[in-house]
Amino acid sequence: MSSARTPPPVQPVKLSLPLVYQQKLFEELRKEDELVVLARGLGLMRLITNLLHSYDAAGNNLIVIVNAEDRENAWIGEALAEHAAISMSPKARGLTVVNTDYTSVGAREKMYAGGGIFSVTSRILVVDMLTGLLNPETITGMLVLHADKAVATSLEAFIIRIYRQKNKVGFLKAFSDNPDPFTAGFSPLATMMRNLFLRKASLWPRFHVHVAQALEGKKKAEVIELEVPMTNAMREIQVAIMECVEVSIHELKKGNTGLEMEDWNLDSALLKSFDVLVRRQLDPNWHRVSWKTKQIVGDLTVLRGMLHSVLALDAVSFLQQLDTIHAAHSPPPGSTRQTQSPWLFLDAAQTIFDTAKKRVYASTQKAKADSSIDSLQPVLEEQPKWSVLADVLEEIDRDLFFEQQARDDSNGTILIMCSDTNTCRQLRDYLQTMHVKPRTEKRIEEVYDPEEDKPSAAYMMRKKLRSYLKWKREFAQVSATLFAENQKALSGAVDPRLAQSKSRAPSNKRRRVRGGGAVGSGSSRLENGSIPQYFEKPNEVAELMGQIDITEAEANQKDDLVMADPLEDMDDYYQLYDMQDLVVIHAYDGDQDEHVLEEVKPKYIIMYEPDASFIRRVEVYRSSHNDRNVRVYFLYYGGSVEEQRYLSTVRREKDNFTKLIKERASMSLVMTVDSSTEDPQEAFLRTINTRIAGGGKLSTATAEPPRVVVDVREFRSSLPSLLHGRSMVIVPCMLTVGDYILSPNICIERKSVSDLISSFSNGRLYSQCETMFQHYQNPMLLIEFDQNKSFTLEPFADLSGSISSLNSANAGEKDLQSKIVLLTLAFPKLRIIWSSSPYETAEIFERLKSQEKEPDPIAAVRAGLNDEDDVEGSQQGQGAAFNPEPGEMLAAVPGVTPKNIGNITAKMENIKEVANATVEELSALVGKEAGRQIERFFGRDLLEDS
Repeated sequence: MSSARTPPPVQPVKLSLPLVYQQKLFEELRKEDELVVLARGLGLMRLITNLLHSYDAAGNNLIVIVNAEDRENAWIGEALAEHAAISMSPKARGLTVVNTDYTSVGAREKMYAGGGIFSVTSRILVVDMLTGLLNPETITGMLVLHADKAVATSLEAFIIRIYRQKNKVGFLKAFSDNPDPFTAGFSPLATMMRNLFLRKASLWPRFHVHVAQALEGKKKAEVIELEVPMTNAMREIQVAIMECVEVSIHELKKGNTGLEMEDWNLDSALLKSFDVLVRRQLDPNWHRVSWKTKQIVGDLTVLRGMLHSVLALDAVSFLQQLDTIHAAHSPPPGSTRQTQSPWLFLDAAQTIFDTAKKRVYASTQKAKADSSIDSLQPVLEEQPKWSVLADVLEEIDRDLFFEQQARDDSNGTILIMCSDTNTCRQLRDYLQTMHVKPRTEKRIEEVYDPEEDKPSAAYMMRKKLRSYLKWKREFAQVSATLFAENQKALSGAVDPRLAQSKSRAPSNKRRRVRGGGAVGSGSSRLENGSIPQYFEKPNEVAELMGQIDITEAEANQKDDLVMADPLEDMDDYYQLYDMQDLVVIHAYDGDQDEHVLEEVKPKYIIMYEPDASFIRRVEVYRSSHNDRNVRVYFLYYGGSVEEQRYLSTVRREKDNFTKLIKERASMSLVMTVDSSTEDPQEAFLRTINTRIAGGGKLSTATAEPPRVVVDVREFRSSLPSLLHGRSMVIVPCMLTVGDYILSPNICIERKSVSDLISSFSNGRLYSQCETMFQHYQNPMLLIEFDQNKSFTLEPFADLSGSISSLNSANAGEKDLQSKIVLLTLAFPKLRIIWSSSPYETAEIFERLKSQEKEPDPIAAVRAGLNDEDDVEGSQQGQGAAFNPEPGEMLAAVPGVTPKNIGNITAKMENIKEVANATVEELSALVGKEAGRQIERFFGRDLLEDS
């Protein structure tokens, strides 16, 4: 009998954390609440899924995941289902994603009551917690992903504050794999932990003792580094672009003194975040920044993109990109030197354009009588990495052929990793056609040439050049049409292309011959000193097209797929392949790369471009599997921006973790102030306004916290969070009229500057103001600016640019100011609040509410829903429920004032009745003098002279 009563044995939870540091981190997380900052690539998602499974297997928990992206939700859902199957956990329920698809309130309430693991979007979660749909006290625990985004004004910080105020027992764990935001500003780690309501930070860089031991043991991946030298032309272009970047940064510094510019240097310019860094410094004074500075900021983005393109794109595609950039930066007709990008005036810019052309085609003189005519010969310089990639694949083929069958668990798959899908396409095309030889000349005798068997990109490059020349011809026609006026003024001819080539051909010819085969217009410049747009002459194009005509070998080549194309028709095209003979080309994709490694199980990995986080993922993958050998080929251009960017990224991450470790060592204990434990008497005393002057009343004191009714659509902004931080009760409702209801009389419509412009353009703001006046005594329009940007509508632009450019830049602001004036004329009683930031708005709201009664949420929701039945419930005692047009007409009549118009509208049915009323009838309503004025106005003869 006793054996029958014993409960069944608890099924052990099986985890997939093979490495020591993963296990230690898991044990830490199970014991206490903490912020985990893990170096990118060390398997953060694997840790999170195992932690969630340990709670899911218990079956009686309500876990909420905050700030998860869609792909992370998909990953967690798959992983939990897989873990549940392996552990055979009968109580595990997996992940439920709550997003905009679950619009039904009842459905959400039922799901929350049932428990489980929920990933909820921040906007839905904060509203559900405030309305009581999800009671914070019932939550077992909360996991916050991307904790680096939980700044004070974020929804995530708002959610955590609500959770911690009402639930002191549930666990709270935050995760991040980006240490950068934790090192910016004054004591950033302590500030972030205060926002997260956490006291402990756990830092796990790559150089952590346990991480280093786990990844640098016996099971290390075999890594072969291949430093690929750049061609001379690529090096020249890179040096020239770097010179342009350096000059641009120098111009920025010179024109904007007084800013913190320590990081404005060439090394920082290689980082992806440099644009954000510069804009963050300039944004508060953006209205005072000169037009030239704004242009340089845009130019830096373009130049940094070119630095990446010269290494990633083939020669033809890079030249095409340069043509587009040049056209985009060309001045409009009649412009001056100041309206152009400064870098276009540098000699380095000339070097960039000339060298890029040299890589595609060169100009040679014909030894004939008409030697003044050029002949363009295709050069079609190949990217150096292509031949190295072909050599690596050949080496792998030899290894697979001569080695015996592999004893490990890896497939014979070759995985090629690169930066983006465009590079994937480029490598796919190259690998498909590298053995196709377009023979351009017929030979009398066929002699074996070992060079013939070498892989070559000639077929692909000739195909690209043909399409480029066709594109350039159309591009030239469009350009000639758009800039015909400007070109005519500069060249003095009707046809800009032919006229320019004829007038400047002899001088450029001599320069080309002396310079050794330069292409195009040499160092000739336009009258304002910039580089002209170059277009090939028609006879040059015809000859070049003849050189790259489709040969017999090219015509016979079919586009047979060597591998699956995941980039086009993904749903329509699918096929199973033998993993043994497969070459997979994949773009770096963050945490998803772990899935790729686990599913493909490659034996050979070729990193076509360096990526620090992927190297760690390979280390974790190899260390996690005893039976999978991996050989990694690591390709990079020696002495290139690519190498510098990789090294600076690794160095920057190491420095950031070092800063975090130092701050944590000297950091005082982070204490979070809990307003809910405040003494009720103190709360009551704080609400008493002792300043009676100006209409203050002691009777307004109350122990209840102030209440604000907020429209649910307003939770996109940070204002509700800041109001809640000031101990106000936030009541989310679906409001028809207004965004914030502070009292029965005060209704506020909040607009950001961008929203204000769009509201004016579609006329929505006028109807919103009308409805506010119908239902509230004191409607207000709040215009809220971004705290990190300038608090002004009027830009103090530099007057050095052309008049037309200045007018176009200021047109939007001037137009906005005039529209605001028209709005105030249409609604004289509308009060406009200008706020420099959400923090300032929260303070303004607190002052506005200080002498007012608390709003009724039910009345706020009803306002505007059914205007016909709303006459008695109207908040405005002056006939707000009546038609506004007759009321406006009546208000314009002499003798009618805001004080007496209510009496007239209450007794008189329409304007006709007012016009026909006698002086005695009107005097009874508005007084004798006002009555006489109204009667005299309506009784006046239109034909009578004044």
